Amino acid sequence: MIRSLASLVVLVALIVPVTAAEPITPTTVIKLFNGQDLTGWYTWLQDTKYEDPRKVFTVHDGLLHVSGDGLGCLTTKQDYRDYRLVAEFKWGPRTWHGRKEKTKDSGILIHSFGEDGAYNGIWMKSIEAQVIEGGCGDFIVVAGQGATPETLNVVCETAKDRDGETIWQKGGERKTVARGRVNWFGRDPDWKDVLGFRGKNDVEKPDGEWNRMEVICEGGKITNIVNGVVVNQALDCMPKSGKIQIQTELAEVFYRTFELHPLKK
Repeated sequence: MIRSLASLVVLVALIVPVTAAEPITPTTVIKLFNGQDLTGWYTWLQDTKYEDPRKVFTVHDGLLHVSGDGLGCLTTKQDYRDYRLVAEFKWGPRTWHGRKEKTKDSGILIHSFGEDGAYNGIWMKSIEAQVIEGGCGDFIVVAGQGATPETLNVVCETAKDRDGETIWQKGGERKTVARGRVNWFGRDPDWKDVLGFRGKNDVEKPDGEWNRMEVICEGGKITNIVNGVVVNQALDCMPKSGKIQIQTELAEVFYRTFELHPLKK
């Protein structure tokens, strides 16, 4: 019994994340995805927790492959702050389960903190830079169990679109969002949750082509850039550091680059 308990403790230590005492601020480029394996990451899935029996997250041909078969994420073992995140992604052909005919959906969650699965057993409390057909660069405040407006929020300059949804507008009304979303400035008001949706102002490239997404975090300021276009910005947010998560949300997606760059002085 004692030997079994000791083995369990060792196994948990190998699976459960290790966090640095202080968030890391990049001074050189940090390749969070090294093109070979998932070193520096751990898996969390809603149904299987720290195990990945379906191989939702794999590495092959120098690519990080997210099959999409499930809800959950890859999570960095370390916390980070003050960086330019550069991610290059493209959609795969597969969608799953209840979203087979819905828009391809994923996301990059920054400043993640607290317990794994705090939001519906799926993600940590965090701020999402949305990756979805027609909505790349939206902000979503992923307010899991235990989140309060004092511990998790974004502050954006905003306006309302034709249908009354909140969008980013530089110089607009300053709004604090502790739950919900701030859409990127050009999100089509006729957006529909249907597979292959494209809006008239979308800067995301056509399905299957590579996109470059940058998320610049500087203190409480967050700027989302999609294919060279600034699409959204938060002037202040809480928290200002944390882990980084890559979502699986029932759509196949590939990443060839996932790096943290130092901020320019």
